[in-house]
Amino acid sequence: MCVLLEVGHARKKFNSVYDEIASVTVNGQFRLKNSNRSIALLLSAVLLIALAATVSFRAIGQMEVAAEARSHTRHIINTAEGMLFQLLDAETGQRGFALTGDEAFLEPYLSGREQISDYFADLRHKVRIQASQTHLDTLSPLIDNKLAELAQVIVLRQKSQLADVLALVKSGHGKRLMDEIRFEINAMVQIEESALAQLELEYQSSMRLLFFIFLGVSLLALLSVLTFAYLIYSKSKERLKDLLHVETRHLLELQEAMNTQLQQANNVALENEEKLAVTLSSIGDAVIATDNKARVTLLNPIAEQLTGWTQAEANGRSIDEIFHIINKETRQLVTIPVMETLEHGTIQGLANHTVLIARGGREYDISDSCAPIRNHDGLLVGAVLVFRNVTDEYAVQHALCIQQLELEAQNNELLQSRAALDASQARYFDLYDRAPVGYLTLSESGLIIEANVSAAVLFDIDREVLVKQSITQFINKDDIETYYQLRKQLMATGDPQACELRLRKSADELLWTHLSISSALDAGMPVVRMMLTDISARKHTEEAFLKAGALQQAIFNSANFSSIATDASGVIQIFNVGAERMLGYAAADVMNKITPADISDPQEVIIRAEVLSVELGTPISPGFEALVFKASRGIEDIYELTYIRKDGSRFPAVVSVTALRDEQNTIIGYLLIGTDNTARKLIEEERAQLDLALKAKNLELENARVVADQANLAKSDFLSSMSHELRTPLGAILGFAQLIESGTPPPTPNQKRSIDQILKAGWYLLELINEILDLAVIESGKLSLSMESVSLAEVLHECEAMIEPQAEKRSICVVFAKPEQDYFVKADRTRVKQILINLLSNSIKYNKTGGTVTVICSVSHPDLIQISVRDTGEGLSTDLLAQLFQPFNRLGQKSNVEEGTGIGLVVCKRLVELMAGEIGVESTVGIGSVFWIKLKLTDEPKSSLHADDAVVLDRLQNQGGEQRFTLLYVEDNPANLMLVEDIIARRPDIRLLSAKDGNAGVALARKALPDVILMDINLPGITGISALKILADDQLTAHIPVIALSANAMPRDIERGLAAGFIGYLTKPIKIAEFMQTLDATLKIATGKLPGTHIEEV
Repeated sequence: MCVLLEVGHARKKFNSVYDEIASVTVNGQFRLKNSNRSIALLLSAVLLIALAATVSFRAIGQMEVAAEARSHTRHIINTAEGMLFQLLDAETGQRGFALTGDEAFLEPYLSGREQISDYFADLRHKVRIQASQTHLDTLSPLIDNKLAELAQVIVLRQKSQLADVLALVKSGHGKRLMDEIRFEINAMVQIEESALAQLELEYQSSMRLLFFIFLGVSLLALLSVLTFAYLIYSKSKERLKDLLHVETRHLLELQEAMNTQLQQANNVALENEEKLAVTLSSIGDAVIATDNKARVTLLNPIAEQLTGWTQAEANGRSIDEIFHIINKETRQLVTIPVMETLEHGTIQGLANHTVLIARGGREYDISDSCAPIRNHDGLLVGAVLVFRNVTDEYAVQHALCIQQLELEAQNNELLQSRAALDASQARYFDLYDRAPVGYLTLSESGLIIEANVSAAVLFDIDREVLVKQSITQFINKDDIETYYQLRKQLMATGDPQACELRLRKSADELLWTHLSISSALDAGMPVVRMMLTDISARKHTEEAFLKAGALQQAIFNSANFSSIATDASGVIQIFNVGAERMLGYAAADVMNKITPADISDPQEVIIRAEVLSVELGTPISPGFEALVFKASRGIEDIYELTYIRKDGSRFPAVVSVTALRDEQNTIIGYLLIGTDNTARKLIEEERAQLDLALKAKNLELENARVVADQANLAKSDFLSSMSHELRTPLGAILGFAQLIESGTPPPTPNQKRSIDQILKAGWYLLELINEILDLAVIESGKLSLSMESVSLAEVLHECEAMIEPQAEKRSICVVFAKPEQDYFVKADRTRVKQILINLLSNSIKYNKTGGTVTVICSVSHPDLIQISVRDTGEGLSTDLLAQLFQPFNRLGQKSNVEEGTGIGLVVCKRLVELMAGEIGVESTVGIGSVFWIKLKLTDEPKSSLHADDAVVLDRLQNQGGEQRFTLLYVEDNPANLMLVEDIIARRPDIRLLSAKDGNAGVALARKALPDVILMDINLPGITGISALKILADDQLTAHIPVIALSANAMPRDIERGLAAGFIGYLTKPIKIAEFMQTLDATLKIATGKLPGTHIEEV
């Protein structure tokens, strides 16, 4: 320990030497600073560094400006290229949708439109070069036109107008736009890249300048530092030599003193080790010492003997190699105490039942303990394990335990013998009293001397009362003679006797018993032992079995079905009365003589054998085996068969076969139950005849339906023709009336009143025509509905605006209650609006002046919403309500000044029902009526493409600029042509051309190439649809949008026109405002300012 302290002092000394050297260095620096040469050198270095820093900061500033400019230019280039890539992705998605119709391809287009606008706005904000700004100005209309062209193709594809899509793509308009966009973007990118190259040159120049500055400054600074360091080093080196010489002499003196102390410590350690070795050799316990790594450092002789390892062999080995211990009872390895001691630093000891397995495999019972070894500082440096052999001690203890257990076992056997004897006696008396039979002991005279508890219970009296009674008083008088005969036989033979007789339990209750008697001696006196067993339950059961057997036999013999039982070979053993009646045989005629196959149709039996052979894949011989083969295999078998009666007559029967088995599951016979199937066969024949009659009736009905369909078709053709003939002159009347009304100069008040009457009458006549057509289409079952998710709030808002003028004329207050939320229904939007307008119009029409109409929406069911229209009119009686939904029935309003046909509500009812809804009315005379409809609720729809297209339309409509358009109108009716000429005359930006037949229209379209074509359908020569096909097939005119303008207003006519390829379908008579709105939208499509879409019928 002293040596270690001296070494520590020496280290401290050495460290102090280095501290002195450091202080010398610092002092040397101080002295050098006082030197004129050092000061001059330092000042020069500082000035150079300051100059270099100034120049560097300036160069870095120029580089930052250049870097910012480069980053700005790169951003512009990347944004331009990104905008081009987005446009290409949108075009690719559009092409995928056009080819497949899968809207998943539209994702790049839908997401790309907004990003393209953002890209363009970013470029417009950040482009600084005038030439690039010029290219951006050129790009703006090109990108808008390209987006419009993409949207037009998408909408055409959504309408399934593949021909129009193909024509639009083949026109090359989209490719030209994309080529121009790509050219302008590439040109702008080239300008920006040129600017970027110039900035890159400036940046590289600044970098080279900065590099040379840094290089020069670094070289000068390095030279100054090296010079300064050399001066410090030369001064410090001389001082260090002197200090090292002095310190080395001092360390040598310390080392000599330390060697002397170490020699003394070694002598003391050797003496202690000799004492320890003697101690360990002389103790009787085994000792093993380890270091803190559990490596063996010491084994005393006892440990060597028990483990089988010597000190030399075990030294340095891990403790678990030489010290193997297990649990004596479980034979599982036990944790060595050394490990626990080294881990926790505490004394450890094992419980008993520990076995040490020596190196040679010998086992010792041991007890052990382990303690930690610590140094002077308290640090854990090892462990000492002490254990001893306790095998002999355990053997002695084991022998003592065995002797003690043997003594305890003998004592237990003695106690058990005594307890068994006591229990045996108790059991005897308990068995005697509690036995389930009655025991009596009688005297020779028949008096009861002794009785058990069961006997008293049997007679239902106390045991004390039963004793001393005569047994004969309990025996039924009808059975007393039997008892005397039994006693007589006992006395004659001396053998036990038994019989069954009845005992009186009470005055009204008899008890059947099995009575057995025997003679015996009791205390030298002769006695009779009697045992009574209650057999009343068995007697009752036997009686019930007899009754059930009789009942079963009666049912068996009186049944209306045949029941035939056979033995295992098929010979009949049982033949019930039902079989006798059904087959005409007596049971004696067939039992033990024939099999069921002998009374069956032999040909059917052969066929059944062949069919079953094929079905089950095993040969079956015709005969009885064919009748019972499936039942013998455990398969349920019910089949039809013809039975032959004794007189030779035949009848169909349904036979059910069951195999009869014994307790070993061996077949002992078969049961065949048959029923006469004659009645069912007759019913089946009658049913077949009825089926034939029904087929004939169905054929008759089908012929009638064909005739009805032909009549409906003729009616539809008539209505279509009538609609066309009525709409054509009506179109001229209403069209010119609208022109006069809006003309310049305006009409006089008298003329205005006349025009209003013309328009009112004309529009009313058109409404009547539409209602009749709607009813006809609905009744024919050919109405096509466009079911979608419809916002009730939007529809009600539109209805409110449409009905407001009618309500103001009558001073009717119409209130639309605001719904709790925006509900959506699954319906046809147009038809829902038609229904609500009709209900609202009736509520206003038949209301009192100054009355009120209230519209309320309420959820009547989780999946239904009810729209109620409440008025304050006169109301309807019960009789009128019953006639409400009859066609052309105006409920007595024919003399009323209000106009109407009586079919509006009928159309509403049919339309609501077609949309899976309900319609109803509640009315009170003098108070008013409530008409309501119920429609199915649905989820709010996702945003659609049409809303986005409307945004594009608004944006394009807001763009200024005049453009002259050419419109071609193909019409053979002069009045209609004159009307359109007058309408177009008010639009100086549109030039109108006309043709009077389809062929002339096609020729003029090829020559003039108009922007839009208006086409009548019923034209001389070729129809408008044929003319449209010719134009679409001609590459020169395929791109021109064509609007149908026809008096054919049936829904099937409109559908046929749109399917043919018309971009829109207008019906005559036209409304000028709506006509011009459709025409303007189509002109924008034609010029690429609006995505192409179908313009729906107005």
